[in-house]
Amino acid sequence: MSAATTDYLAAIEHMPSGAVLRVDDVPWEEYEQLLADLGEGRAVRIFYDRGRMEIMAPASVHERPKSVMHTLITALRDELDIDIESLGSTTLRAEMKAKGAEPDDCFYIQNAALVIGKTDLNLEHDPPPDLVIEIDRTSASLNKFPIYAGLGVTEIWRVAKGQIRMFLLTGESYEEHDTSGAFSFLSAQIVSEYLARGIAEGERKVAIAFRSWVREHKSGG
Repeated sequence: MSAATTDYLAAIEHMPSGAVLRVDDVPWEEYEQLLADLGEGRAVRIFYDRGRMEIMAPASVHERPKSVMHTLITALRDELDIDIESLGSTTLRAEMKAKGAEPDDCFYIQNAALVIGKTDLNLEHDPPPDLVIEIDRTSASLNKFPIYAGLGVTEIWRVAKGQIRMFLLTGESYEEHDTSGAFSFLSAQIVSEYLARGIAEGERKVAIAFRSWVREHKSGG
């Protein structure tokens, strides 16, 4: 364990909920060593973009929207009867592009068949997730979109103040759209409404209601 990663681990141990630690000029090897030292199931999320590293301690206020969003995607999977594979907040990284990210949640939809059964995802030769969920954190300073664009993630749903905004990769950057690229019948407004219902009424009830809505509207996609 290097002296640098020892310092990071000591700092992480004392980070309060919701805190963000930003470090510049971090070599790729140092970033990878920190991931290895922290191991699987780490509480913090780490982003890396060409030497800039940001370490984020989770805030409990973000866990509820994340859980409801996962429930909604699962309901879509079941109602549409398609494979959708969730990799949660797994580490996405590509050394050749010097970029790494740990989304709140991520899903393989169009490329689900290519990752089923895989235990060691490597974006140097595996496809990136088709959809990333990001819960907005106002304290974060590192722009995550260029990282996801560099990794090739085609769609991002950003949750901010209870509202969903959908972004699709166009060229090397993201453009905001009213509807999803993966589910063309699904708008940001509808997902926002069901997110609010899930938080207010609970995940079981919102899953039933959302599946009913999808059943009625999916022919439009």
